Amino acid sequence: MDYNTDTTFGAAFVGFGCSCVLLGTLCSQMYHYFRRYPMDRTFYKGLVAFLWLLEVVDSAFIAYAVYFYMVTNWGNPIILVIRVQWSLILQVTLGATAGAIVKACFAMRVWRFSNNNIWVTGAILTLTFGQLAMAVVYTIEAFRIANLTKLADLKVVGTISLGLGVATDMVTALALCFFLRNLRTGYSRDDSLVNRLTLYALNTGVVTSAISLATVILYDIMPENFIFMGFYFVLSKLYANSFLATLNTRKVIRGRGTDVEQTTMPTFLMVDKTTRLGSFHDPQIATGGTIVEVGVHQEVSIHKDYDASGYAF
Repeated sequence: MDYNTDTTFGAAFVGFGCSCVLLGTLCSQMYHYFRRYPMDRTFYKGLVAFLWLLEVVDSAFIAYAVYFYMVTNWGNPIILVIRVQWSLILQVTLGATAGAIVKACFAMRVWRFSNNNIWVTGAILTLTFGQLAMAVVYTIEAFRIANLTKLADLKVVGTISLGLGVATDMVTALALCFFLRNLRTGYSRDDSLVNRLTLYALNTGVVTSAISLATVILYDIMPENFIFMGFYFVLSKLYANSFLATLNTRKVIRGRGTDVEQTTMPTFLMVDKTTRLGSFHDPQIATGGTIVEVGVHQEVSIHKDYDASGYAF
């Protein structure tokens, strides 16, 4: 392998910098989550905290590897032909674990929106944990290779793992779009909400799928450099940020008047209309010929899609 700092350590450094930016975004989102949704279940709060901890450790591992190669051993090309630094290897499993947790949560959204469709949900979970298993295999095999230049020998395992990730994101996004469309009620306000949810689900899947696909392609066509590594460094943080963004935008995406700060069981869809009644039969009112305006508040709720967190996970 040609020793080119731009396409090796330089690419890894850029990826590390981008991952730090996303980690900062994740910290901000976690802060807003705990402030905006204090009544969410302990399970979800614990899940958010655990994801954040995983990403912090993941970033620490990446930082240690980057420091090891770019500071401690700067100007020493021999470092490329010795055993791979341990934190760089373990980071693969950490990132895959964080991604699997987020994908499993999105799979449960599909489960609820699809009226408990076991086939689609099962397919998503199979792809999710299949990718995690392949990432673990990649980690184990990486500890056995002689040096960094031999990472290309694990191309098949890495390609399968990343390919399963792309498939998972695409299937999840398409399934959510399909089942969300079935929630249409015929009311323009409700359908507008469903459209926003559909667009959000599609955008989330497109971003993560694009980064995963780019990582696969770069790993396959240029395994001798670390450009693919820079893309992989940001992938798990994109998943974590998408998860927190989904939780944090519940109030915004449902619109004004459909969520309450302290409630733990908000209404999913809400329709308002006003009916004017000209002859309201009340002895005290009818004598004066008063026209009474009665406000009818109609709620269209899908409670099975929401638990105490107020969102379908």
